[in-house]
Amino acid sequence: MKKIFTLLMTLVLAVAITGCGGGKQPASSGSGKPADGAQKNVTLKVGATPVPHAEILEIVKPLLAKEGIDLQIVEFSDYVQPNLAVNDKELDANFFQHIPYLDNFVAEHKDVKLKNAGGVHIEPMGIYSKKIKKLDELKDGAVVAIPNDPTNGGRSLMLLAKANIIKLKDGVTITATVQDIVDNPKNIKFQEVEAAQVPRTLDDVDAAVINTNFAMQVPLIPTKDALFMEDSTSPYVNIVAVRDGDENRPEIQKLIKALHSKEVKDFIESKYKGSIVPAF
Repeated sequence: MKKIFTLLMTLVLAVAITGCGGGKQPASSGSGKPADGAQKNVTLKVGATPVPHAEILEIVKPLLAKEGIDLQIVEFSDYVQPNLAVNDKELDANFFQHIPYLDNFVAEHKDVKLKNAGGVHIEPMGIYSKKIKKLDELKDGAVVAIPNDPTNGGRSLMLLAKANIIKLKDGVTITATVQDIVDNPKNIKFQEVEAAQVPRTLDDVDAAVINTNFAMQVPLIPTKDALFMEDSTSPYVNIVAVRDGDENRPEIQKLIKALHSKEVKDFIESKYKGSIVPAF
């Protein structure tokens, strides 16, 4: 009888201990993770100019949400602050610039350590006017507005040279300035302004060389309104820029993968209808 009583007490104590311990140990799914698959979201802050960069980022937002990444888009209207914000760790990445601009920016800002994490699309630059219908209508002494930053300024002069409006020194490319013009048969006068402000000069100048993202905000339709445009062979691929070394972060790699998705390609082709070309 004593043995039976001892056995019963042992069983009761075992059940009590198991019950208490079970409440403290998480259920396992067999993979070392909680059975409910709970995962804490990672926040990824990306700076972008509104069109088309922020619009494209909106398309990848739900794709990244499925990967546990909360994409926060911070809009900028200039070409300087987004790079400084990434370098100062206020942003994780930015999406607004092409490779020549980034290379030039890093060369001019020795304390900035940024790197190309991946290319997304090409935005052909175009020549626009509210006063003429064809470039050969430009009169002697006409005023043409161009961006004042080094790479886009040089890019605009290269486009004008390709359109036979001016001629540049042999071998001069993206670093071209108005001082590199060796032939200007129509005595074109150049008005150099910030890239984002060039569209606002259209009422006052004879023509303007405008980046596609800013032209679309006016709004201008590049394939319809531009008098002359870069073709699809343009080397100016728009990229995602990050701090040197961050290109290997899992969140950044997932961002690039999402930006290279079929969803983004279909969006670019249907939304911008050839004004912007996927680079993947």
